[in-house]
Amino acid sequence: MHTSSEGGPALFRLVRHWARQWAPDVVQRFDAGAPPSWTVPNLFVIQAIDGVAGNEVTVADVARQLGIDRSVASRMVGEAAREGFVVRSTSTRDARRAVLTLTDAAKVFLDASQAHQRQAFEALVGHWAKEDRERFAGYLNRLADEVLG
Repeated sequence: MHTSSEGGPALFRLVRHWARQWAPDVVQRFDAGAPPSWTVPNLFVIQAIDGVAGNEVTVADVARQLGIDRSVASRMVGEAAREGFVVRSTSTRDARRAVLTLTDAAKVFLDASQAHQRQAFEALVGHWAKEDRERFAGYLNRLADEVLG
């Protein structure tokens, strides 16, 4: 039996579960008819670019957001660009830097992903009282903001 004060072990049980069960087929779960370009790596790049505050997002920002090496982030961004999700342009502040922006196709993919995330949350806690769902969502957002900046 787990007590309510055992948040750490519960959190990591959930992380292990989702890493095994949800991550490998997340795209297929939210849209069986998804285009082949709707891959998890492309989604990670889109989410990373979307999650950076400020006007000029760089490959270094994507690497930081994803917790990966800059060269890996560069390859992932390159693939997302080839698939039509990201546009690289020259920075207005430093001509040596490439700035990344999302295309309309990326925004469609991101919207579908977020709709899936909302559905997944509802599937998990939809049977809870509305106040509990809202409180838990607030705590999750607070934790994400504190951990991810």
